Amino acid sequence: MSSPTFTGRVAGRAHSWWAQSKSRSQATLAAFLVLATVLLGISAYVWVSPTGAPLRKAVADVTETVTPFAAQNAELKRNLDRATQTIASQKGKLTAMQAETLAAQAGAAKQLAAAQQKAQAAQSELASVKAQLAAAQAKAGHATGSAVTGKPASGSSGSGGNVAPPVTAPARADLLNPSSRYFGMYTEQAPFNWATFDATSSKIGVTPNLVGYFQGWDQTFRPDAVKRAWQQGRMPMMTWESRPITAANDSNSAPEYSLPKIIGGDFDTYLHQYAKDIVAGGLPLAIRLDHEMNAIWYPWSETDGAGKSINGNNPGDYVKMWRHVHDIFQQEGANDLVVWVWAPNIVNNLPATHKVPGYLENLYPGDQYVDWVGLSGYLRPPFKADNDFSFDYTFKPSLDKLRALTSKPIILAEVGASETEGHKPAWITSLFAGLAKPQNADIIGFSWFNLAVTSYVEGVRATNDWRIDSRADSLSAFIAGLTRPEDRFTLTPAP
Repeated sequence: MSSPTFTGRVAGRAHSWWAQSKSRSQATLAAFLVLATVLLGISAYVWVSPTGAPLRKAVADVTETVTPFAAQNAELKRNLDRATQTIASQKGKLTAMQAETLAAQAGAAKQLAAAQQKAQAAQSELASVKAQLAAAQAKAGHATGSAVTGKPASGSSGSGGNVAPPVTAPARADLLNPSSRYFGMYTEQAPFNWATFDATSSKIGVTPNLVGYFQGWDQTFRPDAVKRAWQQGRMPMMTWESRPITAANDSNSAPEYSLPKIIGGDFDTYLHQYAKDIVAGGLPLAIRLDHEMNAIWYPWSETDGAGKSINGNNPGDYVKMWRHVHDIFQQEGANDLVVWVWAPNIVNNLPATHKVPGYLENLYPGDQYVDWVGLSGYLRPPFKADNDFSFDYTFKPSLDKLRALTSKPIILAEVGASETEGHKPAWITSLFAGLAKPQNADIIGFSWFNLAVTSYVEGVRATNDWRIDSRADSLSAFIAGLTRPEDRFTLTPAP
């Protein structure tokens, strides 16, 4: 780069030269015109003279070569535009065909559910008639000639029939050991709002007979949740977390809700009232208390992967807490309505210290305190190299541990699959195929986490779309699996 001093000197000299006289500028202009004329003449001579033929030929050859390429490029662009339009048209047709296929699948599933429902109603009616006939025969055998009068049917008060029928539910014993499997689902607002729940059900053609939802220990019992669920004929399963309902999932610290404080009685007043409110409601529900306790991400877990305390908890505190809550419910008579669900996380991605023999076992409260055992299990990225995206890879190691602990019924209490890398349809197909195996007959159902969630997994922020209808192929695989007769699901037609 030139220095400012040197540049200034050159500019000054040029200016002074031009400024000396008008004749110098005129001379310069004349010289330029002469030079331009000479160059023009040379070019003309080369172009028209015989010796300029090679140059002219070269120019002509280049022109002939370029012109066809330009035509070819134009034709190629037209072909590309036509191909793009064709692809867009075919994609539209494919999307429409997929929608028609899914609608047909959902329609067939709905018809199958309606047929199953009619068959069950017929069986129930037949059983009722047989019971009435047996009772009549028994009474006839003891008849003394006096007239028999019966009580009016329940609810027939003769007051006009405008009173809404009471909400009823099956007996707890029937809920504990169902004759067919539960199909459950979590959505953003159910059972307080059914919009997403019903919309997804319509796409499947079958509506779930179990609804999952979450509540915190800063909330009182919501009898409306249980009532709304049973109004739709659905078993309510409440995940009850001993922390505020608004607590973030990225923290396992909640000192005011530590296990020692619960065991020590700090929440006894709250727990007694909660149990009383359940009794007052008079309807059964399942309670999944402080789930995934064998992991390290919730404040009710005992220790982290290095053996350090989580949230001030100690080894053995979880069982003490569970039994303490259960005992309070027993005192209030609430256990006649509650199905207690002990549901750890699948062991696949837990710290090595939490996979060793004895760790899960030491978190189990005992058969007298538990009605169902469950699992949370997802097809969740990042995927390990040995993951074959199957039911057995996801669930079998954990199922083996549960069955070594107890013979209680098993429910897959929270399941879902991510669309990442495109393995979801195959995983769903494997899920239902796994449930059909005789060794899994003790699994009484599952509840699908039907949300899209953004979270951090191993330090990476990602959004996982767990929804059943996240893609057409995933939805199709789900409908096909749910309606397999060998999987024995209770099928209720969607509204």
